[in-house]
Amino acid sequence: MTRPTISDVARAAGVTKATVSHAYSGNRPISAATRTRVFAAAKELHWVPSSSARALAIRRANAIGIVLRRDPAILASDTFFPAFIAGVEQTLAEREVALVLQVVGSRAAEERAYRAMVAGRADGVIVLDLHREDWRVPFLSQLRLPAVLLGAYDGPSTLSCVRTDDAEPVRDLVEYLRGRGHRRIAHIAGPLDYVHSYARARAYVQAVGSRELLREGDFTAGSGRAVTAELLSLPEPPTAILYANDTMAIAGSSYAQSRGVRIPGELAVAGFDDDHLSAHLSPPLTTVSTDPARRGRVATSRLLADIAGEPPTSVTVDCTVLRLRGSTDAPASDHPRSELEEEFR
Repeated sequence: MTRPTISDVARAAGVTKATVSHAYSGNRPISAATRTRVFAAAKELHWVPSSSARALAIRRANAIGIVLRRDPAILASDTFFPAFIAGVEQTLAEREVALVLQVVGSRAAEERAYRAMVAGRADGVIVLDLHREDWRVPFLSQLRLPAVLLGAYDGPSTLSCVRTDDAEPVRDLVEYLRGRGHRRIAHIAGPLDYVHSYARARAYVQAVGSRELLREGDFTAGSGRAVTAELLSLPEPPTAILYANDTMAIAGSSYAQSRGVRIPGELAVAGFDDDHLSAHLSPPLTTVSTDPARRGRVATSRLLADIAGEPPTSVTVDCTVLRLRGSTDAPASDHPRSELEEEFR
């Protein structure tokens, strides 16, 4: 048995194919009686319009968007993003909604992408990589495009926000390391203009009481390695380093070990994001799990609610879990200086 077509519906209803299309899209005025006749014919024939036709019927794109303005090198090494997208897609699949993902290289391109979303490409957007003063927040409000901010944004906003506590696990890590006897604890942050990087760095400074051993990286492995080398060359190097992500932590730990520094015997290291490799390193990496898939699901559900007409709101997701592993499982060393420390004396 062949599947019914729009032509079959038009013949059964005694109208043209264009009228069937207009009945679903609402683009042209047609009488209530004609629309009822079209819908009745479609129901009798068991004809279901395509997803694009259903979207036109409610004047929606039936899609949400994500616009990323990132360096490809950083995106390629990101362990958070694939899991986050998996959570987004899981929620969208349940509702047969599409995801429009666009990577751009400039602010002008980003603005064009958002304007394209408003013009019909997507019904709303999830905003990642929030900056402390983010031009996108007032811009999207002005465009009247439903949007969900992912992160603890503290600026003025009328948009929904899915927040997490980036500060508490940093405080917990510092407290744990101090309990192991560490007094010179360093932190290699991500770019401090980012909301989550700044929150972690601020919590670190408050916990240790000094900015002396705070350094700014860029989330890449090269950054983790270079800043680790700089810290370990200090006259009094740190005995513990907290990294803003696992990528930097893995690269920094590898560098330290290549120069003869024993982990965790002479240097404790910890990361953030709980990369799938972190538990399988030698020693396994202490890190913070942030459950990006769950955050993707929550952000998507919140955005779909906004699109449906619910008022914007702020949601806090309790999803950070400290994973204590072998890379911090030793007391601060009172042993003589390592080979690397002697080299830079």
